[in-house]
Amino acid sequence: MEDARHDKTRQAALDYHEFPKPGKLEIRATKPLANGRDLSRAYSPGVAEACLEIKADPATAARYTSRGNLVAVVSNGTAVLGLGNIGALASKPVMEGKAVLFKKFANIDCFDIEVNESDPVKLAEIVCALEPTFGAINLEDIKAPDCFIVEQLCRERMNIPVFHDDQHGTAIVVGAAATNALHVAGKKFEDIKVVSTGGGAAGIACLNMLLKLGVKRENVWLCDIHGLVYEGREQDMNPQKAAYAQASDKRALAEVIDGADLFLGLSGPGVLTQEMVTRMAPQPIIFALANPTPEITPELVREVCPDAIMATGRSDYPNQVNNVLCFPFIFRGALDVGATEINDAMQIACIEGIAALARATTSAEAAAAYSGEKLSFGAEYLIPKPFDPRLIGTVATAVAKAAMETGVATRPLTDVAAYKRQLDGSVFKSAMLMRPVFEAAATATRRIVFAEGEDERVLRAANAMIEETTDKPILIGRPDVIATRCERAGLPIRPGVDFEIVNPENDPRYRDYWGTYHELMARQGVTPDIARAVMRTNTTAIAAVMVHRGEADSMICGTFGQYLWHLNYVRQILARDGLHPAGALSLMILEDGPLFIADTHVNPEPTPEQITTAVIGAARHVRRFGLKPKVALCSHSQFGNLDTPSGKAMRDAMAMLDLREPDFCYEGEMHIDAALDQGLRDRIFPGGRFEGAANVLVFANIDAASGVRNILKLKGGGLEVGPILMGMGNKAHIVTPSITTRGLLNMSAIAGTPVAHYG
Repeated sequence: MEDARHDKTRQAALDYHEFPKPGKLEIRATKPLANGRDLSRAYSPGVAEACLEIKADPATAARYTSRGNLVAVVSNGTAVLGLGNIGALASKPVMEGKAVLFKKFANIDCFDIEVNESDPVKLAEIVCALEPTFGAINLEDIKAPDCFIVEQLCRERMNIPVFHDDQHGTAIVVGAAATNALHVAGKKFEDIKVVSTGGGAAGIACLNMLLKLGVKRENVWLCDIHGLVYEGREQDMNPQKAAYAQASDKRALAEVIDGADLFLGLSGPGVLTQEMVTRMAPQPIIFALANPTPEITPELVREVCPDAIMATGRSDYPNQVNNVLCFPFIFRGALDVGATEINDAMQIACIEGIAALARATTSAEAAAAYSGEKLSFGAEYLIPKPFDPRLIGTVATAVAKAAMETGVATRPLTDVAAYKRQLDGSVFKSAMLMRPVFEAAATATRRIVFAEGEDERVLRAANAMIEETTDKPILIGRPDVIATRCERAGLPIRPGVDFEIVNPENDPRYRDYWGTYHELMARQGVTPDIARAVMRTNTTAIAAVMVHRGEADSMICGTFGQYLWHLNYVRQILARDGLHPAGALSLMILEDGPLFIADTHVNPEPTPEQITTAVIGAARHVRRFGLKPKVALCSHSQFGNLDTPSGKAMRDAMAMLDLREPDFCYEGEMHIDAALDQGLRDRIFPGGRFEGAANVLVFANIDAASGVRNILKLKGGGLEVGPILMGMGNKAHIVTPSITTRGLLNMSAIAGTPVAHYG
């Protein structure tokens, strides 16, 4: 059975590489090439202008070519993963994979270059000759000690970053893990004894990094396959190993392990025994990084030393030391400032950034990617997960800043904070667009009550609100359930301490709440008994009553259940004093920009008056995002060519808008393609009321609006912000069950914006 499972896994891996198109990479054009004009600019004669600019000033290559975002992944295939010297061609799948990781995690373009050259000096000459093509070089899977020679020669001769990831990437992630492990153990670098196995490139680089972090040279004991590296040893030695030779008569790992605070293994399976672990210092740190079988498994360590702090190179154990935490982001920062090298300060900045992220609250995105794992800082969580989207903003910014401070940046940033926002915006698609809303929300402190306070997404959003905004979350739910789920999710917040809580089962305000609800609904068939039951079981109604009583400024509900069910209670309690639900507005963030859709949830077949109100409300909300509204009234009819119900409704709404003379652009009725395509619209109806594509589409019924919203989400890769409930004076918003933690945080900012900012 095991053989069958292995065969199935092997075939799946081969199919992944072969289908639907061989390999893992392709090249795509970043400029249009649709006509003769484009061709004349992309190639002759227009390309000559870019060539001449670069000839006059080589630095402009970063402006006119892809060089500033292009990395070469170079290998000769002499030390590939756990496969050894398999040759350049056989290493190609690994190098393609490395390029894919660069693109996925940092949006860096790569060419994988496999070179049939085993002589390190000649290999270095080949790499150096590639400098005009690339912004940086990533050396990969070159055996030791050749890798030291290649990297040294390239760094001496080239004026772009050269980084051997097997050495320095591993060293950086080990440095981050060690920093946090010592934090957990209450120890310091300068006080610890380090015993390491493995005298290869990665092992030596890790030791070098530990020295830079404060470990004393005399406290480092290096062993390899032949035993301790000691002064006078001649067998299998090189200058890199010799730097760690000890003046000692001890010769074996078992003789030097006593009292070790940190075991660093980059060697092979079974090297460290349970008996050796028992002789290490109290609460030892054991990094068993050999792959696929570590020097000792966590299970064996736990049997003899339950408080040991472990890391491995495997993803099925906690604390995987994975270079993907480092290399995409250190290159991102280096490329963006035009660094001429990746120096010690940049590497240490990378370490500090990675380590700090693990000590911070885990992102909701990482928690979702690693569902079921407890991601809170401690012995089981020393370093962040690779899919933590905060890595690029935190680490790349720290690296770029260090490059500028050490004078190796040829294109220094003018605004570091803006650069970090840009990087965050590359992974949090809503970040840049939501910035004006968050800034407006920061002008006041508002109380936002979440009806479904026990939902983990709500808990994470509440934690983010406390950390990142001035608003105060109020959660409706059972305190013990909320506390347990906060603990399980690794969140530092606790009910009654960090945020207010309303317990439906036992709250001193219960009598006031059901009394208020009964007073509001007594003439709509709600008896005192019904009011009591609703205020004990219906968290949406409880939230609405709190807003009505002035105990909260706005409410958010809808993480489960049907939209109109929630809307019913919002209407009952809050649709007073001129407020009424006018429509739901969904902001869809697409690759080519934002697009607002209305009405996606409220009015199934809106009247012309309701359409008019939705248009005006949508325009007002669009301005909250710092955008100029251009509203298209969409219908099956196009500029009066059909006498359909939707066409009539839209034409009537247009007439009502004309009478009001609003201060924004609107046009209709029209098809969606005409709304989004200026050229098509001009052919059908020249001289329209706005230029370019519409950014707001208002539909004649919910089916059309909701259908477009869902198609854009599922097939267009759109990220939704909303839905925003219009017409309620920002007192209530109803989300949908598919909302994410980031979506809830965005909605809290919208709910947290004082009415004066958008009224």
